[in-house]
Amino acid sequence: MMVVEGERSMEEGLLKLQNQNDASDCRITSCVILSTFVAICGSFSFGVATGYTSGAEIGIMKDMGLSIAEFSAFGSFSTLGAAVGALFSGKMAIMLGRRGTMWVSNILCITGWLSIAFAKDVLWLDFGRISSGMGIGLISYVVPVYIAEITPKHVRGTFTFSNQLLQNAGIAMVYFCGNFLNWRMMALLGALPCVIQAVGLFFVPESPRWLAKVGTDKELENSLLRLRGRDADISREVSEIQLMTKMIDSDSKSSFGDLIQRKYRHTLVVGIGLMLIQQFSGSAAVIYYASTIFRKAGFSVAIGSTILGLFMIPKAMIGLILVDKWGRRPLLLTSAFGMSITCMLLGLAFALQKMQLLPELTPVFTFICVTLYVATYAIGVGGLPWVIMSEIFPMNIKVTAGSLVTLASWSSSSIVTYAFNFLFEWSTQGTFYIFGAIGGGAFLFIWLLVPETKGLSLEEIQISLTGQSDEISHM
Repeated sequence: MMVVEGERSMEEGLLKLQNQNDASDCRITSCVILSTFVAICGSFSFGVATGYTSGAEIGIMKDMGLSIAEFSAFGSFSTLGAAVGALFSGKMAIMLGRRGTMWVSNILCITGWLSIAFAKDVLWLDFGRISSGMGIGLISYVVPVYIAEITPKHVRGTFTFSNQLLQNAGIAMVYFCGNFLNWRMMALLGALPCVIQAVGLFFVPESPRWLAKVGTDKELENSLLRLRGRDADISREVSEIQLMTKMIDSDSKSSFGDLIQRKYRHTLVVGIGLMLIQQFSGSAAVIYYASTIFRKAGFSVAIGSTILGLFMIPKAMIGLILVDKWGRRPLLLTSAFGMSITCMLLGLAFALQKMQLLPELTPVFTFICVTLYVATYAIGVGGLPWVIMSEIFPMNIKVTAGSLVTLASWSSSSIVTYAFNFLFEWSTQGTFYIFGAIGGGAFLFIWLLVPETKGLSLEEIQISLTGQSDEISHM
């Protein structure tokens, strides 16, 4: 009985704290900006790895004598390595902290990129791809979580979405530079942001929510003071974080068994579902093998890759600007609808090509559809699943749930990147019809199940999704 009363008092205290206004919540300090920049340096390397196979395909296959099957395996080894990294991402983030996990990812990524850059045979290539992939698996989990945990709630979506912006910058660099840099030099460029991040991590604070979890209250306060400003009143935020941490610690310890609890099922379905949508709607295939699609359509690979590279950053800026104005749901719904339509149109373009109808228009039509697909992907489905993943899971299941969701993303991506070339040989139009149908299903999934998290603190989101506020109202 005393334990129940204690939990009630903690929940009631947390709700009271959340109803108070604090001007320090609205401050964006230079420390928050620097910390976010350092974190998303890893996202740039993530983007380089994502677009690398498109920019380096011809050079690697020619220089190393790879077959289509060997190159497909090389492409998918990044996602396979990322799936392995995802298995350990959550545990590592809680054991080593967010900064420590990013340091480990830097070691893996730098090792991988150097192995590719100085590869003597296919084994060096595959080892490098797996090693950098493991680092990317860690990055994909820890970067959005770290940013979400350090930023004020009214700009959390924008700052977390910058993760996607830097990924797009990395992809753009590969698409653009792939026209005049060889694949070895591009691999060295992929390692550069990891070096910058490794140095920058010495100058940024650890996540205050992780510090609350491991019980270092003084460090928690120091971290928040650096992030909110030395003259800021952080007492309410400290109390809110501590109360939520105690509440979820008293509820259960982190294990896979926690995930089957009824109150966490909705969050888990949303987290895994969004990651499966992100991959099976064809994003990995289009971005990894854009040059293959252009070549098959008869459109200039150099022109297509250059224009697509130049387009990458501006279209990602749209999502960055709108995420905290429109909210997560509208952007996700718009993105899923656009991806479905453009995939159907790509299927139609290749069907017309097969029937030899409008041969002078289908290459340009294909390029336009690919560009629109990438644009609609970037404003929502590309980055928001990671934003939402970083928001919806309470600290007591963030390790296990985050690892499972990240594993689901990279496992499905590995399947798509490996199978795409074979599907494309089977039926060019059929491949995109499949992606389009999945995009239509994604629209319904988002409409029915995905919550809006704009403008809410992490604690408010987690209370609403786990039903604890309902429990309080019935007491």
